[in-house]
Amino acid sequence: MTTEAVPGDGHRPPHGSRYDAVVAGGGPAGAAAAITLARSGRSVLLADARSGPPKTSESLVPAARTLLQDLGVEPRALDPDHRPCHGGLSAWGSPRVEQVCFINDPYGHGWQLDRTAFDRLLRSQARARGAEVAEHTTVGRPVREPDGGWRLTVTARGTCRTVRCRWLVDATGRRARIAVHCGARRRRYDQLVAVHLRFVHDPYDCEDLSVVESVRDGWWYTAPCHPLGRDAVYFTDTDLVPPGLTTTQGFLDQLAATRHTGSRAEGRRPWPGGVPRRGAAHTARLEPAAGDGWIAVGDAATAYDPISSQGVLTALYTGKCAGEAVDARLADRRDAVDTYLARLDETFDGYRTGHRTVHSWEQRWADHPFWQRRHAPVPAATAGTGPLR
Repeated sequence: MTTEAVPGDGHRPPHGSRYDAVVAGGGPAGAAAAITLARSGRSVLLADARSGPPKTSESLVPAARTLLQDLGVEPRALDPDHRPCHGGLSAWGSPRVEQVCFINDPYGHGWQLDRTAFDRLLRSQARARGAEVAEHTTVGRPVREPDGGWRLTVTARGTCRTVRCRWLVDATGRRARIAVHCGARRRRYDQLVAVHLRFVHDPYDCEDLSVVESVRDGWWYTAPCHPLGRDAVYFTDTDLVPPGLTTTQGFLDQLAATRHTGSRAEGRRPWPGGVPRRGAAHTARLEPAAGDGWIAVGDAATAYDPISSQGVLTALYTGKCAGEAVDARLADRRDAVDTYLARLDETFDGYRTGHRTVHSWEQRWADHPFWQRRHAPVPAATAGTGPLR
C-alpha cells in the first residue's frame, strides 16, 4: 500500500493534508454539510465510500424545495433524472384507499428519487462550492492530536494518505461509525426491517403515486422508480419476517396476498438477477449526536421509520444545520453545537409523536405483535450494539 497524496476525483486538486472539516459519507446529509461549510469559505474534504447495497426507492416531499434552494440546488435540476410524484395512496386503518394529492401543495410536486443520480447532483454542488470530493474513499478511525484536532487516514482504491482536520462530520448512516469511535452510542427504538424487490418496467404503468398498505404483521410500499421500473417493499419486525420472504418466490407469494400493492406488480418479472434484499429500517438516534470536535448528521444522528417519508428531507436538514453549527463553532461561537442538538431533539420528539399517531390509526390487527408494539406506551430505547440485520 502506497502513501502518496491522492487527488479527490480528478476534477479538482486537493486542498492538501489539512482541512477545517472532513465529512465521512457522501449521501444527502454529508453533501449538505459539505456544501454549507464550503459556501462559508471553509476547507472541506467530502469522502464518499460508495459502499453498501444500492438504495431502495425513496421519495422527496415537495417541502424539500426550500432546503434544496438553500443549498444552491435549483429544484428543476431534479426533473431530468427523477420521476415526479403527485401524491400517494394509502390503505391504512381500513381496506378503503385514501389519496393524498400534492396538487394543492404550495411547493408543487415531489419526486421519486434515483438515489445514485440525486447523490451525484449534491456532490457536484459541493465540488462547485469548493469542497474536495473524494470518490470511493473511506475514512479511517480518527486519532486526537495534541492541538485538539484530528488525524485520520483516508483510503481510495488501496492508496492511502494521512489528513488532519479541526472537525469531523459523521454521515456514515445508521452505523454512525465515526461517532461510535468518539464514544457515542446508538439507541434503537424498534426492530423494523425492510425487504425490497425491484420489478422490470411495464410501458403501461403510468401511475406516479406511491402506495402504502397495512397488513396483519406490518405494511407494504410500492412506487415507480427511476430508472424505469417499480419497487415493492415489505416492512415488518425482525422476528416476524415470514419464512422464505427473502427468496423471490416467497416474496412474490406474500405480495400476491395483498389487496392493493400486489396488483401494481402483477404479471411483472423481477429485475434481471434481482433477489429480495433485506435492510434496517428501525427508528434510532445517537447519544450524544455531537461532541468535542465531531458532529453526526442524517441517519447517523437520527434514523426514522420510512412510514414518515422524512428520511431524505431530514438528511438535508440535519446536514445543513450541522454545517452551520461547525462553521459557527470554528468562529468560536460556543453555543452553536448546543443549538444544533436542540434542533435534533425537537424534530425527533415531533417525529415520535407523529409516528405513534399514525400507527394508532390502524386497529384492525390490534392483537397482533407488530401493532401491539406500536400501540403500547412508548418503550425505552435499547442500545444498538449488535450488527444491523
